Amino acid sequence: MQDRNTKLWSYFPITFTAAFICCLLWGSASPAIKIAYELFRIGPDETASRLMLAGARFIIAGIMVILLGSALNRRILLPKRSSAGYILILSFAQTVGQYFFFFMALAHTSGVRGSIINAAGNFLTILFAVYIFRLEKMSLKKFCGCIVGFSGIIMILGGGAAFLSGGSISLAGEGAMIAADVFYAISGCCIKIFSQKEDPVALSGYQFLVGGIILFLIGSLMGGHLVFYGRSCVWNLLYMGFISAGAYTLWGILLKHNPVSRISILGFMNPVLGVLLSAAFLGENREAFSLTGLVSLVLVSLGIIIVNMKDRS
Repeated sequence: MQDRNTKLWSYFPITFTAAFICCLLWGSASPAIKIAYELFRIGPDETASRLMLAGARFIIAGIMVILLGSALNRRILLPKRSSAGYILILSFAQTVGQYFFFFMALAHTSGVRGSIINAAGNFLTILFAVYIFRLEKMSLKKFCGCIVGFSGIIMILGGGAAFLSGGSISLAGEGAMIAADVFYAISGCCIKIFSQKEDPVALSGYQFLVGGIILFLIGSLMGGHLVFYGRSCVWNLLYMGFISAGAYTLWGILLKHNPVSRISILGFMNPVLGVLLSAAFLGENREAFSLTGLVSLVLVSLGIIIVNMKDRS
């Protein structure tokens, strides 16, 4: 049965289709969150309500991952007692830290810029893994890929002049997205370490749940509100939860039955779909299809491809 599943999930048309679905879900996160702000009538400066929205999303995502993981394993997915510390660390690094800044950023910047800048997490993860966590060694391929990718991010931010003048960059928007990328890189390295001792699906599900509860409680204590003005609010929130649960579970299946480099290289579709979906659902066509937007997207996607290319033996 295992060999049959491996053959099925390693068949490239299925592998590519599944990876496309994952990236389609992840790419839809930025427009889904910005639409949620409108549906729940949460203003750019309503931090407490944003935290409650993020918390509700990840409580739902955590429950979905646990249920999906239990179904796939044909048993209730429970973490080991010794994994409590891992779950707590990940909940603060990934769910609380990353998505506090991610939700803040999308209240103050466009979906197109957010999707491209968010790809910085792919390159920061490599730098953190090499120079801070010492999990791997730097290679010329990885170095070149990071340079290409970061050049695309600098371009969408307005180039080097933007850093000096600060004209097109805001701390609450682009700055917050970069902060989210830093937490993404930290959590990515932690997951790589912790998953050697615990089922990564269990880690993900329970850290989503714990982190979501923490975010929701903080937002509630700060005086936030989460009012459902109609069924569209319910469907939006369920979809945002499914983005994390569905994409993570499916991506995990692909990684289980394929070499990591074969799957990771397909992640170049993530920023591409994020930009296209932001243009389609948020009306950001002008920025998405501008020369700067297109070149930035190409550089970022090319950078992801380069760093994940298999080394020649």
